[in-house]
Amino acid sequence: QVQPVESGGGLVQPGGSLRLSCAASGSIRSITSMGWYRQAPGKERELVAGISGDGVTNYADSVKGRFTISRDNAKNTVYLQMNSLKPEDTAVYYCRARMKRLLSPTFDDYWGQGTQVTVSS
Repeated sequence: QVQPVESGGGLVQPGGSLRLSCAASGSIRSITSMGWYRQAPGKERELVAGISGDGVTNYADSVKGRFTISRDNAKNTVYLQMNSLKPEDTAVYYCRARMKRLLSPTFDDYWGQGTQVTVSS
């Protein structure tokens, strides 16, 4: 089983901060890109931030300057530091990792189960 596992969600007041973590484990040969997505009720899932294997990052316009994505390749882990949170950031946040398993010839996308982030006073 190589499903990434997210942690770090919760309830925070507007203006507050949270740090999400996502760790992949199991029979992994290699991980290329990793990313964070979110889905609010009644809305499509959207990309929040992504990071390539060599550390190049990209962000949704709505989170630029507030969120920071990073990764620890030795731990197969990606992080999302979220600052200056707004009520509109409320959503289930999902981690995605593009990985090649030990016996697989291809890279495939693996998704975590999601973690709830609620921004409310």
